[in-house]
Amino acid sequence: MRLTSRIRGPEHHVTIPAHDPLRIGTLSQSLGDVATYLEISREELGKTLFG
Repeated sequence: MRLTSRIRGPEHHVTIPAHDPLRIGTLSQSLGDVATYLEISREELGKTLFG
């Protein structure tokens, strides 16, 4: 799955593999990429996504 964001201006793409189950390291890397793009911490992103 490829996700695209334009929130910060230029397009940012993140590819999430369709593995079942998704490895924790893969999820961690994807969340880190998104947090870096949004210029927030991974912890802040986690709170926003997962409450």
